[in-house]
Amino acid sequence: MKASGRVQQTGRIRDGLIGFRPASIFGGWVAGIWISCWPIRFAMDLARDAALIDPKGTMPTAWKVGIPVGILLTMGHILWALARGGKLRHFIWPAPVRFAKWLIRGSNESVPGMRLGIGWSDLAIGDCFAVGLGGFLGAIAWLGLPVLIILSAGQLPKGPGILVSLIGGLLLAWVSVYLPFLQTQFAAEPNWKNLFAVGRIRGHFKKAPLAFVAGLLITLLFSLPLYLLKVELAPRELAWLPGVLFVVFIFPARLACGWAMHRAIQRDQTSFFFWRWIGRLGVVMVGVAYGMLVFFTQFLSWNGTWSLLEQHAFMVPAPWLSL
Repeated sequence: MKASGRVQQTGRIRDGLIGFRPASIFGGWVAGIWISCWPIRFAMDLARDAALIDPKGTMPTAWKVGIPVGILLTMGHILWALARGGKLRHFIWPAPVRFAKWLIRGSNESVPGMRLGIGWSDLAIGDCFAVGLGGFLGAIAWLGLPVLIILSAGQLPKGPGILVSLIGGLLLAWVSVYLPFLQTQFAAEPNWKNLFAVGRIRGHFKKAPLAFVAGLLITLLFSLPLYLLKVELAPRELAWLPGVLFVVFIFPARLACGWAMHRAIQRDQTSFFFWRWIGRLGVVMVGVAYGMLVFFTQFLSWNGTWSLLEQHAFMVPAPWLSL
């Protein structure tokens, strides 16, 4: 959710890729260490083959001495590559002349972990957690009333129950239209009032109606495939898979909401009335369609009506808490 707030503030999609730089650095470290271990792994395979062919010969004894030496040399090479910056080329070429000068005269080379530490400092993990928790609680507060109405409809006779369910479904559709942008607004300015400032969202919508429709459509559309995972409870061995799919589908949607909010904030005047009405029509159609589809998922979900609180589009990861 913090990613959408950053995109709202700057308008650049790359600013929403939180942790991309340190992750790329760490990935380079892993790839470099893996490549550096190839020679010693090959030598260990040769040693095993030699022991099988001639267990009492001189070659197995030589390998027993050579393998530990090779492991120490490999570890030294990895540490030297990390000290030089940890780039992939540092793992491939050890720069022996430079290493010799470093041993003889000393050097001001960066210590291992410096580049990665600089990247991690930009993450602000505590701030991201606080914003995510606030958005989670805000989503529960907004979704609570329509879900309770739908739940109560099941306790009524058939005629009134259908009417009450319809009211709950329409209210759920109304909430789904505002909630993604309210969460984005809260992520950019972490104030509890921003989770309920519907008037501000309406004002922003008037300035960029088509961008809001696009952001809303992407957010709600990308959440629909995740409902298929609720038809049957996934095995514990695959409990990690829904989380991966959740990030893959929802993360671009949050960036789209941040982009739409930024476009609206940057404009001083409202759009032409024709585009505003086109935008209103699009928002109503998207919201009603989503509300209807989500309403009927309660009859297919493992958790029944309570699954209506499990709204992937609004960053509520409740569907997989039972795993």
